[in-house]
Amino acid sequence: MSLRWRLYTYLFAAHLLFVALSVFLLRATPLPMLAVEALLLLSLALGVRLVGRALEPLGYTRHFHDLLQDQHYAARLQASGDGELNELVQLFNTMLGALYQERLQIGEQQGFLDRLLEATPGAVVVFDFDGRISLLNASAQALLGLGPEAKGRALTAGARQGRQALLAQLDALPLGDSQLLSDADGRRYRSQRGQFYDRGFARHFLLVEELTQELESSEKATYDKLIRVLAHEVNNTVAATGSVLDSLLYYRGQLTERDGDDFGTAIAAVKRRNTSLGEFIERFTRVVKMPAPEPRPVAVREIMDDILYLYREPCRSRGITIGWRRCDAVPAIALDRHLMEQALLNVVKNAMEAVEQAGPAAASIWFELAAEAHGVRLSIIDSANLLGDLPARQLFMPFFTTKKGGQGIGLLFVREVLTRHGFAYRLAATGPGATGLATGFATSFATSFDIWLQGGPDERPAEVDVADRV
Repeated sequence: MSLRWRLYTYLFAAHLLFVALSVFLLRATPLPMLAVEALLLLSLALGVRLVGRALEPLGYTRHFHDLLQDQHYAARLQASGDGELNELVQLFNTMLGALYQERLQIGEQQGFLDRLLEATPGAVVVFDFDGRISLLNASAQALLGLGPEAKGRALTAGARQGRQALLAQLDALPLGDSQLLSDADGRRYRSQRGQFYDRGFARHFLLVEELTQELESSEKATYDKLIRVLAHEVNNTVAATGSVLDSLLYYRGQLTERDGDDFGTAIAAVKRRNTSLGEFIERFTRVVKMPAPEPRPVAVREIMDDILYLYREPCRSRGITIGWRRCDAVPAIALDRHLMEQALLNVVKNAMEAVEQAGPAAASIWFELAAEAHGVRLSIIDSANLLGDLPARQLFMPFFTTKKGGQGIGLLFVREVLTRHGFAYRLAATGPGATGLATGFATSFATSFDIWLQGGPDERPAEVDVADRV
């Protein structure tokens, strides 16, 4: 029974007792008895009214509780005619107004944070109390290969191919630590793990930013400066040394015939090494001083056909099959033909040398020009597998080479040409049976150099058909 009904029961019981006493005591005097009973009825009515007024704040409190329970902070309690009760109503309305403003402010802040997370170029991943992903922005989905289905899972669960190694490193990153990590392709990321408190419990978050382009730009500026300084010093030394060597030949006639021949042979050998040193530094200088591309519409197949005819005989003499495996009809693409020809010649030359080094078994080089949903792809695929565990991006570093006697210039030149054209590229080993391998070496490993002349790489492999072969 509620307090209201308990008070009403008490009033009725007490007044009923007084009525019974008045009848018992004043039966002999009807008029006084009636007067007492009238007073008792008036007292009862007054008591009921006072109880209602006294319990009226409880009604407002219950209404206020219902509004809080339903989170209707914009609603307001109606004012009362009682001044004292009105103070309570105003207090409740003030509290509702403050809660409404706080909720509005929190909603605006949440909306701002959501837009900020979506706009930030870095990847942001927030975890629940149990370490499962609760929030990730668009950059995290693109950079880490995580889809919307990743929410509610562990970071490494359902990772896409090529992302497992990076996600495993991120998952093992200590709290409060910031590290420079690398993935299987050699791309580099700055990663940091932090925490914040939500309802008294610690939750972790990851911040990941790709630095590959910035680091490559910084490295390029460094080796550009280094090569220019080396070229200046080496060219000055080579010129002076060559002049001195030519002058030394003047004394050959003053020696005996035998000594003169040995002297001349030695001077000639030093001059050859001197010339070779000058040519070596000149090749690096050409990369640094490469002119800006002058793009014009060019048929890519024509460029590849010229390269094919150029290398067909050298490949045949080495027992290497070279030709088209797929060639879709694609429109002319704006590029600098001279620079692209030089770059593609380097790629094909490297493929030929790699195949020859790997051995004669099923030695082959294939070209693909594919019009795909995400762009136009040009691929040069060889049957060698000489990359091993080496990150392909390391091959594009200056002075780095895996070939005996190599100088690390060819792929550096290729990278510069493709970067200046804005073409995405990838040099990677492909596994056995992978989609995109020719039937001739579908059961072995191969190396593919992919260039996206339009668009960019797609995570989904595309079906490849054998097209015309030359």
